[in-house]
Formats: sequence, structure tokens, C-alpha cells
Amino acid sequence: MTIIEVKAIPLYVQETQGGWEDEITHQDNMQTLVEIVTDDGLRGYGSAYTSVALVEGSLRLLRNWLIGETHIEPERITETLHQKTFWQGRGGAVTHAISAVDQALWDLFGKITGQPVARLLGGYYRDRIKPYGSILFEEPESLRNTLNEVTARGFKAVKLGWGPFGRVNRMLDEAMVRTARETVGDDVEIMVDAGASESYWKHGYKWALETAKMLADYQVVWFEEALPPDDLEGYIKLREHSPVKIASGEVLTRRQSFMTWIERGAVDIIQPDCTKVGGLSEARRIAWMAYDHHIQVVPHGWNTAVGLATDLHLVASLPVAQWVEYFTPSPFIEDLVKQPFKLQDGLLVIPTAPGLGIELDPNALQTFSRPRGL
Repeated sequence: MTIIEVKAIPLYVQETQGGWEDEITHQDNMQTLVEIVTDDGLRGYGSAYTSVALVEGSLRLLRNWLIGETHIEPERITETLHQKTFWQGRGGAVTHAISAVDQALWDLFGKITGQPVARLLGGYYRDRIKPYGSILFEEPESLRNTLNEVTARGFKAVKLGWGPFGRVNRMLDEAMVRTARETVGDDVEIMVDAGASESYWKHGYKWALETAKMLADYQVVWFEEALPPDDLEGYIKLREHSPVKIASGEVLTRRQSFMTWIERGAVDIIQPDCTKVGGLSEARRIAWMAYDHHIQVVPHGWNTAVGLATDLHLVASLPVAQWVEYFTPSPFIEDLVKQPFKLQDGLLVIPTAPGLGIELDPNALQTFSRPRGL
């Protein structure tokens, strides 16, 4: 039961939908899967939120400590990778690649034991959870149409982010939020993501506080990335004075980076991303640290079917969890698996099959792993 091969599988963008349109082309990829193959024929999959070039470069470094290793000790192996790459890792591309490796190891661990990952993490506190459909802000008229499409697919919560929000003027910001509330009604939860991790974000604490007050008028559940992601002191002050919950953490990597944010109460909701933070092993430790400090965990999930499955197992195994992110629509989620995720009465059913509990569609994988037009 040893690892014999580790390879990266790029997923090329089918369309440039994101807050980063000026930074990528149709020939680029922002999601990469890692496949780990064992000597007994098992295959495990993980997802990294970074390009295949960076993942492949990282795997050239990591393979030395993976080939020949057992595939039934994910946390020990992942921690070894973090320790061995101390000077070349500690965040960034190497940590992103380790994230995918770790997920693949958990997937294998579940398959060899015949157990779902959530059970191996400690057990199921819930068998379903509310997903929020994650979309981009648009001008009010087109936004109304997009929201109707999202709710028609069964979502009972929606997060709007980036786009023109915070980038034009306050009147447009409020018009978009008002449009969202009027369109979905009072029974659908709304979250707002300013996307202040964007390059050269121009706003600070006062803008964030005034915007939070406006969002409270429309019963917004939380305000995400209202400040640049390194502004710890600003977040501490904002959380204290904001009438809505404050969320952040998606760009942080490694559990050590989260400790100060959690211990100092910088957010109401912390958002580790399993495809970036160091994998499921690292996200689990962050989540329990947050739980001990009465801070809720909502994993960031602008990712793939593999990443979403990982998030579902994570939230299933936590004592307190209410939401999971679901980027919609996304071929990398809906089309990449043979059996689509089940959305029932506004809730996602958490997989119970061994490993991550999903089966990738080889035809879709082959299609997505080729640059568009080839």
C-alpha cells in the first residue's frame, strides 16, 4: 500500500467569469487537480486553487517525500511535507500543492478503509448543509436575471461579490444590494463579498463601516473581505463596530497564520480554503481552533467538485456549521462528476460513499484538461 505516482491535471477555464478577468485568458487555468496512484491500483484526488505550472513545479519538490510512502496516514505525511519545505514553502504555490496532495491522501484513506472522510475526521454531526450560491455583482437589471436563475436552481442563500461593488460609488452599491433583496425576497439569505483582496484596493475602515451599516438595512448575513486581507487591526475594529457579521480568511495559508486572527477575535466567520490552506488536515485544525474561540467556520470554496466534496466532509465533521460555498454555475462542479451533488429543499446532501464520496467523469476530465479550442 504505497504511492507510486503523483501527477497534476490542469482544468482550463471555459469562460472568464471572476473578479480577475483582466488577469487570465481562455488558455489559462486557475484550478488544478492532483491525482495520487497507489501500487494496489487506487486513485485519490485533490484540488489546488492555482495554476498547473505552479503545481507541477511544487510536485517536483514534493515527490521526493511521497513516492514510496504509505497512503493511509494523511496527516503525518502532510505535516512532513510542510516541515520538509520549510524554506521553500510556508504559503504560496507549494502550500497550495500540498493542499491538493492532502485531499487526495484523505480520499485514498477513505477508499482503503471503506469509510467516508467525514467519519474518519470524527463523525457526521449533520448529513446535509445549506449551500450559498456564489455569484458576482452585476448592474441591477442583469443581476436580477442572474439571481432568478440561482434561486430557480434551488438555492436558499446567495453570496454576491466583486464586480462593480465598491468600485464605482455608494449609490450603485446600495442599488445592487436593494435589487438582490427585492428579487430573492425575505426567505433567501444574502451575503456580500467586497473582494478587498483585489490589487490596489482603495477603501479602508470608514468605508467598510458605513457599508456594513447599509448592508444591515437589507438583512445581509455577513460582510466578507471588507478590508485588505492583511489589515488585522482594521478587522478587529470593524468586527467590534459592524452591525453585520464580518468574514475573512480565504487568502491565508497554514494554520499558524490563522491563530492571531482567531485569538484576537478579528472576525465572526473564518474562511479557510481547503485548496490553498494546506488541505483538509490543516483546515480541520483551524476549524477546531475557531470552534474553541466561538468563531464560526465557513470554508471558502471557489473551486471544483473535488474541493466542494472536501468542504462538505469538513463541515459534516464540525459541531457547529451552517453553510458551504457553491460557485454557480460551474462546469468544474456540475459536469466533472458522474453523479451531480444533490440539492434538496435548499440543502446539499453530504456524500457518504468511501473517500470523498464522488466519482469523476473521465470524459469531462479529459475535456477540461485541454486548453479551450484544442
